[in-house]
Amino acid sequence: MSRADLHWMGVAELAAALRQRQISSVELTQALLQRVRAHQALGAFVAVDEEASLAQARAADERLSRGETAPLLGVPVAHKDVLVTRGWPTTAGSRMLAGYRSPFDATVVARLGQGDGEHPGAGAVTLGKLNCDEFAMGSGNEHSAWGPARNPWDPTRVPGGSSGGSAAAVAAGLVPAATGTDTGGSIRQPAAFCGVTGIKPTYGRCSRYGLIAYASSLDQAGPIARSARDCALLLSVMAGPDPQHDATSLDLPPQDYTRGLDDPLPGASAVRPLSGLRIGLPREFFGAGCAPEVLQAVQAALAQFERLGATLVDISLPRTELAVAAYYIIAPAEASSNLSRYDGVRYGHRAAHYDDLVDMMRRSRSEGFGPEVQRRILVGTYVLSHGYYDAYYLQAQKIRRLIAQDFVAAFGQCDLIAGPVAPTVAWRIGAQDDDPLAAYLADAYTLPASLAGLPGMSVPAGFGASGLPVGLQLIGPYLGEARLLHAAHQFQLATDWHLRTPVGV
Repeated sequence: MSRADLHWMGVAELAAALRQRQISSVELTQALLQRVRAHQALGAFVAVDEEASLAQARAADERLSRGETAPLLGVPVAHKDVLVTRGWPTTAGSRMLAGYRSPFDATVVARLGQGDGEHPGAGAVTLGKLNCDEFAMGSGNEHSAWGPARNPWDPTRVPGGSSGGSAAAVAAGLVPAATGTDTGGSIRQPAAFCGVTGIKPTYGRCSRYGLIAYASSLDQAGPIARSARDCALLLSVMAGPDPQHDATSLDLPPQDYTRGLDDPLPGASAVRPLSGLRIGLPREFFGAGCAPEVLQAVQAALAQFERLGATLVDISLPRTELAVAAYYIIAPAEASSNLSRYDGVRYGHRAAHYDDLVDMMRRSRSEGFGPEVQRRILVGTYVLSHGYYDAYYLQAQKIRRLIAQDFVAAFGQCDLIAGPVAPTVAWRIGAQDDDPLAAYLADAYTLPASLAGLPGMSVPAGFGASGLPVGLQLIGPYLGEARLLHAAHQFQLATDWHLRTPVGV
């Protein structure tokens, strides 16, 4: 094993090397911390505590020396800054929560790491907290109070959002895997922009306990890694019911998503392992709004699926064009409600000077929230106000149901749905500062699955003419994560896009 290449090894590979004592968790953690220090200019990490990480690594090595096993024992991971992490700062990328340290771990953090006291964790080492758009509101990681994260493929470009720090850290080899959250595409789009793999599970697959809320009916945690195999390994640990803390978590037993990844589908051959798989291509995803360089890469990836035995089927999701409008009513409405708790009274930022209680709240919220968060709170408050609720919010919820019905009808014709993740490659930092609507439209292909609560993932599918990564989006039926991951893994066995790394990083 070459120590020089440790940072490009995957989660499964590192876990095996640790179990076989080819490397220690301390060595691995030290190597990655050194890379984090060397690449601070990427802005991917917002909190690092080397002593805490190394203490966890030493504890993992002791457990490994005793022959203990756990799926991720000793493997470093990092967490998006909207997932609370005991002993570490959690700010949601906002001045409103500057200095906040949670007394408990989010459920997915506990399951990946040291457990919650009642249930053992998978043994991963926490390497730090990762940059994100403020309260997960953004498509480029440009709305973080701590400055933007940068795309390792071109530091003048965005890494995508809101999980931009997570995707950038994985793409740059700072950490083998990271947690992200996806409300309207915030795992899939940054994974696509940074050339890594990410999956948003079915709504309710992963507990939302400890996930700082943006839009509660949409928020869902998931993993970002280099490969579908690694995402399957992490999701196997993260997913599962959490009845004590999250009533919306699905009451389904944990599942090993790595099982059967290498096997052909029933009746298929080793040469054409996806024979019998029907992949639907929504005509609405392949129209004039998608950049030619993105379409070319996606179509080449779909041709590879055909070579693997899959059949491409033309389908329609007729209400796709309504998804952006519906989402940007529903999500801001929920954000208006969720963020009302940050008022300067109980916790969070409080203005230093004010005249009375009302003035204190006004000043605290004005100072603590950034412009994009304020914009969405204002929109959400408006659509929930008397006289406008029926005209906007209620209509958006009706459209949401119709979008979900479109997917149900489509899955009567196919097993998976495929298309672009985003209509363009990553844009330059600051290019959309004067046009928030342009950033909202960047989510046009990811929003429908989010509104329907369906699982979706981004798989590296090549590069555009600009040399920037392009992601292929795969969408599955409800609880179809295993099917998604299997198809993505078979694609990655036949291609090497997920193995490409940025030059000079």
